[in-house]
Amino acid sequence: MATKGKFIVFEGCDGSGKSTQLKLLANYLESKGEEVYLTREPTDSPFGSLIHACLTGRISADEHTIAAMFAADRLDHIRNGLNGILKKLDEGVTVLCDRFYLSSFAYNGGFVPLEWVISLNAPAMEAVTPDLTVFIDLPPEEGMQRVSRRGDKERYETLEKQKLIRENYFALFERFKAREKVAVVRSEKDKETTQANIRKIVDGVFGF
Repeated sequence: MATKGKFIVFEGCDGSGKSTQLKLLANYLESKGEEVYLTREPTDSPFGSLIHACLTGRISADEHTIAAMFAADRLDHIRNGLNGILKKLDEGVTVLCDRFYLSSFAYNGGFVPLEWVISLNAPAMEAVTPDLTVFIDLPPEEGMQRVSRRGDKERYETLEKQKLIRENYFALFERFKAREKVAVVRSEKDKETTQANIRKIVDGVFGF
């Protein structure tokens, strides 16, 4: 029986650099002999593809519908028998995930009733809890500068919305502090400095 894998989630506002940091951490863990699986939400499944289309404006949908789609995509992400999170963890694989249920609470919960979003995600929360959530923190003004350099903006990528979302995250960290292990890491200008700070925290999870 394989030792159960570790589940590490990266969260952050748009432009924070979390996707880059996730990949750098994967390289580090692999150098330590860990088998690593990288994944993200929304996923690349049919559920996730619909969400991507809504976020980019190709499909019109209201906030309640989008929140429900995220919850459905997440459950499939967790329980999919082919490459789901639970399957990978049971095989002893370390799973690094770009966004998870705290994203839904911070983003969707800012525009529809938060308690309803939490109830939608209750089955996901019962199924698996991250061993660590790394929140890459960056002032929304800096994040939006980075986003503007990428080109087209998505649904939540305005300064006003990003300020609200960041506030929501920190309120959530306080609310769920007894349940969720969250490490807030400042997004430095030098990505290697940010990564070094993340590795110090992750070393403790693995006992390196």
